[in-house]
Amino acid sequence: MEERIFKRKALDQLKQWKEKDAPKYAVLLEGPRRVGKSTIAEEFAKREYKSYIRVDFSSVPKNVLEVFDDIAELDTFFLRLQSVTHVTLYKRQSVLIFDEIQLQPKVRQAIKHLVADGRYDYIETGSLISIKKNIKDIVLPSEEIKLPIYPMDYEEFMWATGNDTYGVLRQLYQLHKSVGESTNQKLMRDFRIYMAVGGMPQAVEAYVEGKNFEKIDEVKKRIIDLYKDDFYRIDGTGLIGKMYDSVPSQLSTDKKRYIISRATKKKKIDKDVERFQDLVDSRTVLPCYDVHNPNIALAQSEDFDIFKLYLADIGLFTTSIFHSSEKTDEHIYEKLLSDSLPEDLGYLYENAVAQMIASSGRSLYYHTWKKKDSSHHYEVDFLLTSKTKLVPIEVKSSATKAHKSITEFAKKYSSKMLTPILLSQKDVGHDGMLKFYPIYMLPFILEDL
Repeated sequence: MEERIFKRKALDQLKQWKEKDAPKYAVLLEGPRRVGKSTIAEEFAKREYKSYIRVDFSSVPKNVLEVFDDIAELDTFFLRLQSVTHVTLYKRQSVLIFDEIQLQPKVRQAIKHLVADGRYDYIETGSLISIKKNIKDIVLPSEEIKLPIYPMDYEEFMWATGNDTYGVLRQLYQLHKSVGESTNQKLMRDFRIYMAVGGMPQAVEAYVEGKNFEKIDEVKKRIIDLYKDDFYRIDGTGLIGKMYDSVPSQLSTDKKRYIISRATKKKKIDKDVERFQDLVDSRTVLPCYDVHNPNIALAQSEDFDIFKLYLADIGLFTTSIFHSSEKTDEHIYEKLLSDSLPEDLGYLYENAVAQMIASSGRSLYYHTWKKKDSSHHYEVDFLLTSKTKLVPIEVKSSATKAHKSITEFAKKYSSKMLTPILLSQKDVGHDGMLKFYPIYMLPFILEDL
């Protein structure tokens, strides 16, 4: 059956590349497996070019691969490539797509030569983890723009499912007034459907086709298993997979800080740090680093040894929580959609917020500090910046009355702070300076910053 094509924001970003940068730069679509990189590249080629050639280096026929043995003489190379693919290329009207470029590092190195030739445009796709493993013996092309591809965000999910209320959500946010209890409950239920399905195109396709959550969960489990197979090929110990599996359980603890040795069940060694970096490079996880001195330049005071870890897709996170059983209980999804999950599963909402912040192109930061005369700590879930000010964010799954950490942060850093924000399932409101917003309004908050 033909793969369903969804509207993706990356298509607009590629159009900007084509109009401004394509004559001088190739574009590299980076992201985790199954996030839609190849589909986006090919759909863009169909829309924007007179012809295109797509070469998938993970399954390239031998006669096509042999063409790439000699790229030095470009006239001959292009003639041979057109001959074996039966596609005619047109000067400045055709694009070449090199899928899974990390498998052919010499071809990636040749991008400099190909772009300088100027005849055609070039789109590459690849996974960062594999790309970094295959660049030891090549000169990386400077004629390359990187475009990160994320799982489908909430707006893209709404496009896919035919829900046309996203513009209404933006208007409701701009009113900065209560939307009403019944309306808010309906909008939150819509958002919880996104949390249940997630943004991986195959899972979204299964939902659009009307499959139940048991079937959708099978799709997501296959993606998780694919990730772990990839991890195992990179490191045969299986420890990277264990690090991935450990994300939900470590977020569920009172101290959400991620500890590598908790995942591996052994004392951390230098090789484990390297394995963890491979996990981060896979883009399947989102690291959120502690900032020891909150200021406008958050990156300057991040602590790479103290961090939280989220999954890059909220749907995969939801599945991972219950991945220990062979079959996900359908009632789990019923409880999520009806907002009757146990309170200790509130970190689902925190992962959803992390994904929305990351997909907006921002790095993830948080802040902890010790309580006075106590061994316990305060923690602000996320820190953002707006111009010259800090924007602290706290996430609650339900009640908004208890917000001691963000209140204390507002007192401690009042001179550096713009507006403290508490995200939950509750309606728009405020408590002094602290502003309350339902989680589905976060994309518009991010637009305003």
